[in-house]
Amino acid sequence: MRCLAIDIGGTKIAAALVENRQLSQRLQITTPQDDSAQAMRETLGKLIQSYEGQFDYVAVASTGIINQGVLTALNPNNLGGLAHFPLKDSIADYTDKPIYLLNDVQAAAFAEYQFVDQKQTPNFAFITVSTGVGGGIILNGQLQTGLNGIAGHIGHTLADPHGDMCGCGRRGCVEAIASGRAIEKAAQQWETPCSPKEVFERFRKNDEKATALVHRSAQAIADLVANLVISLDIQHVVIGGSVGLAEGYLPLVDQYLMDKPHFYHCQLSRAQYAGDAGLIGAASWGACHMGV
Repeated sequence: MRCLAIDIGGTKIAAALVENRQLSQRLQITTPQDDSAQAMRETLGKLIQSYEGQFDYVAVASTGIINQGVLTALNPNNLGGLAHFPLKDSIADYTDKPIYLLNDVQAAAFAEYQFVDQKQTPNFAFITVSTGVGGGIILNGQLQTGLNGIAGHIGHTLADPHGDMCGCGRRGCVEAIASGRAIEKAAQQWETPCSPKEVFERFRKNDEKATALVHRSAQAIADLVANLVISLDIQHVVIGGSVGLAEGYLPLVDQYLMDKPHFYHCQLSRAQYAGDAGLIGAASWGACHMGV
């Protein structure tokens, strides 16, 4: 069975044909920003038509929350005119093939889970530390999406009740402390402001401010991992994202985790897939629902 996989992000949309986790005819375009709802419908239509006759089903990994086929978000402002976008219906206007939708980090979690010994690891989590902090959770070998599509949005669990306000409207979320956006916000207040990439460059040179900022992020992620372990008996956590995969970051998370009692420990590893995790994960998840 061949899948047309589509990965919808805030700035880009990727698409490819996927068969046996192998991609072909991959393309990438800019996510429409103006008159976004109508523009998104038209963009999806053109994508689907360009692959016409070449796929058996459509699988979409999207930023935000997929709730009953509708795209929304904890912070609707992030989606602009797509805050309540009928994603499934919009795709169905252009194809009569089966359609499967899920959040992009849930899709990435499903992709990364294919690399582990699933018999030995029934409970698994993926955490992306990038512009934001997101997650995907697998329990008893099953990806958790939830009735309302919000399962795995662990970046919006509480890290510091006195921390900064998060974009979701809650104070002190993990995302408001550990994400690339949070690192950038803090670094912009320095005498010489810098980007997250520059923060990590300074961190690797043992700059005091940069080191403190990166440690704060890593500690928040270690606490998040510990919470997952003690609440869900997670055996393995994979860390991805631009911050999560930055040189020197994962060892810090591991160090903070190992400082905790052994009940909070689990295996930590780096993400194997890069930009194609959403495409491959969505396609694989759809294939399971197709009975393939």
